[in-house]
Formats: sequence, C-alpha cells, structure tokens
Amino acid sequence: MRFTPQFLDELRARLPVSEVVGRRVKLKKAGREYKGLSPFQQEKTPSFTVNDQKQFYHDFSTGKHGNIFDFVMETEGVSFPEAVERLASMAGLALPAATPDAARHEQRRKTLYDVMEMATKFFADTLASRGGAKARGYLADRAIAPGTQLQFRIGYAAGERFALKEFLGGQGIPVEDMVEAGLLVSGEDIPLPYDRFRDRVMFPIADHRGRVIAFGGRALEKDVPAKYLNSPETPLFHKGDNLYNLGSARQAAHNGSPLIVVEGYIDVIAMVTAGFAGSVAPLGTALTENQLALLWKMADEPILCFDGDRAGQKAAWRAADLALPHLKPGKSLRFALLPEGQDPDDLARTGGRAAIEEVIAAARGLADVIWSREIEGGSYATPERRAALETRIGELAGGIRDEVVRRYYRQDLAGRLQQTFAPQDGRGGYGRGNFRGGNFTGESGRRFAPRGSYASGAAGRFASPNGRSANAAASRSINRGPYQATSPQLALSPIMRGQRSAISRREALILQSLINHPWLLHDHLEEVAALELAHPEAHKLRAGIIAAFGHDDHHGEEPAGHSARMRADLEAGGFSQALQRVERAITTQAVWGAQAGAAREDVLSTWRQLVSLHRQWHSLLRELKDAELALGDEASEANLAWLRDVKARMAEMDGTEALIEGFGESSGRFQRSM
Repeated sequence: MRFTPQFLDELRARLPVSEVVGRRVKLKKAGREYKGLSPFQQEKTPSFTVNDQKQFYHDFSTGKHGNIFDFVMETEGVSFPEAVERLASMAGLALPAATPDAARHEQRRKTLYDVMEMATKFFADTLASRGGAKARGYLADRAIAPGTQLQFRIGYAAGERFALKEFLGGQGIPVEDMVEAGLLVSGEDIPLPYDRFRDRVMFPIADHRGRVIAFGGRALEKDVPAKYLNSPETPLFHKGDNLYNLGSARQAAHNGSPLIVVEGYIDVIAMVTAGFAGSVAPLGTALTENQLALLWKMADEPILCFDGDRAGQKAAWRAADLALPHLKPGKSLRFALLPEGQDPDDLARTGGRAAIEEVIAAARGLADVIWSREIEGGSYATPERRAALETRIGELAGGIRDEVVRRYYRQDLAGRLQQTFAPQDGRGGYGRGNFRGGNFTGESGRRFAPRGSYASGAAGRFASPNGRSANAAASRSINRGPYQATSPQLALSPIMRGQRSAISRREALILQSLINHPWLLHDHLEEVAALELAHPEAHKLRAGIIAAFGHDDHHGEEPAGHSARMRADLEAGGFSQALQRVERAITTQAVWGAQAGAAREDVLSTWRQLVSLHRQWHSLLRELKDAELALGDEASEANLAWLRDVKARMAEMDGTEALIEGFGESSGRFQRSM
C-alpha cells in the first residue's frame, strides 16, 4: 500500500517515539531524553536512548538507530507497510483508502506542485531581467545579497495583469489549475481571471520537504491596500499550518541551532544571513495552535522574538496565552524582545550576530512573561487587590491541561507571590494560598513593595527588578531566579538547569582541547569557527575561547601559562559554569591528547581525529534525515536499503570514535617530553 507523506507525518505527530518504544522497554526520563535497557540484546547498564524531539531512538550497544517505523520493524519482524498498519491502529488513525478518487486527488496535488514550481522559476527569471531592476534595488536597500536571493528563491511579479497567466498558458497549464493554485484572481463577477500578484517582490513559501506551496508578495508602491499579500487557501496551502522557512529551519534545529520565531519574511532572511539558520515566521497571522505544534516538533523551547514596542509585547502575551493550555513536560516557549524601534532586520544590519545573540541570551521563560503581564502597572495596596491577583494567576495555571505542568506552575506562581509581597522586614509573608503578616503602607504603617526579579518595569518592555530592560538583567538571570532553590542538589538538578545540560562528549573534548591548547587556534581558527556544535552552551563557549585567543598572545609554541591564562580569561568572562559542564560531559577515561600536559604530536593527532569524526557524524545525521524522508515518500526496497546503510555507517563510526579513548598515555610521549 502506498502511504502519503501527510499520512506518515500524522502518525509521527500522534505517536511520540517514547510511547511506541515504552510498550516494550521500561524507560526513565534522563534530561531531554529517555533511557532504558536495550531491546535488541541483554545488558545490565542502560545504553538505549529515546529522543521525542528528534523523533528517533538509538541503541549504543548495537548501533541500531531509527524512528517509530524502524522500531516496529526491528522488534516485531514485519515489513514497512505492516509496521505502518500496526502504528495506525495504535494511534486510532484510519488507513487511507486506496480508491481511484484518492489516487486522483494525490495526482492532482502533484500537478499543482508542478504549477507552483513553474511560477517560482518565472518570478526568479523576471527578477533577473531588465524589468526587475526596481525589485533588485529594493532588495539591495534591504541588504539582501544576490546569493541570498538565490538561497530563498526570491522573485518579482511584474506589474502587468496577465504576465504569469500568459507564461503558464504557453506551457500548457490550464487556467483552472492556475486558479486552484491561488495564482489568479477569479470569480463570477470577474469575466477574465488575472494575476493575483503584480509589482511585488515574491517570497516562495515551501513545505517541510522544500516544495513551493504558496507565495508572499511585498508591494513596491506605497499606496497599495496591502503591503504584504499572501496566497489564498488552496489544496496545497493552509496558512495556519505552515511556517516560512520551515524545511531549512527544521534541519537546522535538528543540527542544534536554536529555533527562533520572528514576524516576517525579511526578518527570517536577516536572521539566517546573520547565522541563525533555525529561524521561521508565521504567514501573515498571529501564531496558531497548529504552528505551535509544528514548533514543538522541532524544539522543546522555541524562542519567540518580537519587536521591542508595545505591539511586540502584546504579541508575546497572545502567544503565551495560546501556549499555556498546551504545555507539556519539557515543552514551553521563551520570549525575546528587541530594542525598542528595531526589528530583527534592523538589528542584524546595525549590530550583526553579536547584537542578536545578546537579545536571544536574554530570552525569558513563559512563566516570567505571564507573571510580568499580570502585575504590570498594578497597585496592590489592599488585601482585596492582592486576592484578585491571586485569583487571576490561579485561573491561568488551572487552564494548563497537563497535570504535572499545572502543579509546577501553581508552585512557581505561589512562590512569586510570596517573594513579591513579603514584608521588607522579613516577617510574615504569603504562604499556602493566603497572605499573612502585616498590611501595605496606609493601613498599619508597615511597608510592602514588589521585590525580587518580578517587579514591573516600563510599559512596552519585559521588566527587570531595577527597571532596566530584560537585556540588561540577562547576565544575572542564571544566578538570580524567581526564588532560591531549597538545596544545592535541587539547584543542580536537570529541572533547574533546563537546557543548560548535556553537552555531548565529543563537543566537550573539542572544547577541552582548545582550552588546554590555545595554540591550536593559530592554524585552525577558521576550522574551529566553522564546526557545527549542537549545544547552545558549546556555541557560546567557543565564541568566548576565540575572543580570549584574540585578546592574548597564545600563538606559536605553547608556554605552560597559556592554558591557565585562557581559563582565567574565560572565568572572568562568565564561563565558569560552562567550563564545569564541559568537564562533566567527559564521562569516559581522560583522552590524553586533550589534556594540558600532552605532547604537541599527540594533541594534533587527537584534534584531527576529533574534528574528522565530528564532521562525519553531522554529515551522517543529514543523510539519515534525507533517507528517512525518502522512505516516507516512497516505501521502496531501495530507500529502505539506503536507510539501513546509513545506520550501519553510523554504528561503525561509533566504534571508530571509541578509539579516541585508547589513544594517549600508551604513546609515552608525555614522559619523554618532561
């Protein structure tokens, strides 16, 4: 039976890998993943992991890796179609009817994809022609380089009413197909259908497989009714179910880039050009539930980046209200506000990547945003007003459908109430749902005031305790949370650390090599800067290492003090916790070539092997995704063989990587060099 990509995607959406695997394997939560004993061979120490975000499992003991379809085929010995049927039954999803009508419908969609592809090429050719000079000028003014225009397949729709219609007609495309694809405007009161997009810069909108399904057109004249015009709803395009740059961002997020939501096409292009490949935008509407679900498939905590004005703050609040009922363990949002009066495009052009990184680093959690909104501009000088506030936040927390998340939100918001309205002399306070102790100024003379990191700031910004912007408070946010953890153990737990955990061992070894041997950067600086690092903390630490290298003379042969000076520079730059996480991530026996006392030959040999394996692994991850998509599109023996071959090569690489651990002291170079 031929299964459509849409049907297979629906199965993946309904069935997290942990749910499918959990029927055979007892899983325990371990950070952002689950762990359990291998279902493929007997073992005493769990080496089997499941990652719902990336939709795969991996068995380190056997090297087996795959998605829900692979797991059923491997554990139940069935073919791909049989695995799909069993998973559909588990999900309560009816199998698609193999009827002539269904086949015709699928063929119709393919025809419309072809029409949209032809229109995309036509618009791109028009942009490059003499008639596209005005559009090219607009793009140049927005600092969108020709290479970027090609990357995003940007085009231009000329001002004539029938330019596209005549071109497609000359290619044998019926007018009915053009209308159905949303390219022409038609109706009973329109005798002759005409081009929907005229005198507009055209931004193709693609689905997660890279197929063009719609367009967004930006007007070049100021007096047109709509500055931006999107395609209408069509059999291919439902604007509330898609995101601009979805396919590329999905791959980037899989490779470790942060997933960032901005407001428009130009913003996405600016962010990607600045180095944030995991950037997407809604399609002319506020964020929808379906788009939120898409985001959570790609990342646990997408970052919503809004313009730094009152409208941007209101947009953040709307998104927070949308997300709140749908929160799941580990699934939330973070919010970043740009400097007032700037959008991502402005910021990227004036401040570059560093300015954007500062904004992203200051992103606040969903609970912070909800709390800031509820207390902003409020006066709580009476018990009744404080009771009203308590009631409002109780209702908000009560709207969360997941029982566990709801319980933690109630605890979190209760703690904020306690800290915010505690008397300044430290007595009394708020506890267990009631206000206790003295009263506010004007009743008994004892003075109460909002305190801690939740006090309201100026309108139009997410506020910090002293009235400064969230950006200014970001550097203190790690050590000053809503209230202090009750114990050091809790403070270091995965719940409190969140995404600041789990740098991979290989990335940790790469960073450790650079810290202990700064001279590597003298000949390998470009190589270091180009490495794909999956963990956000690894990205930041690499930037700190490069900056420290630039400030000090770590060049040439390595004096003993260079490594110590590098560490001192990093600690002074606020990277102490990151350095500790690197040390914790190296759980195996020390790799001698990455240690501070290793001889130069050992260091270079280990470095070359680490970098080579790191590049191979990321290349295999990309190929794995391509193979999985191909198998989903066509369940053929060839595609299945391709997928298995990729997995086999990944398993072989796991074995090769283990050789790093055995390299080092046995060489004896350290002893001879003393």
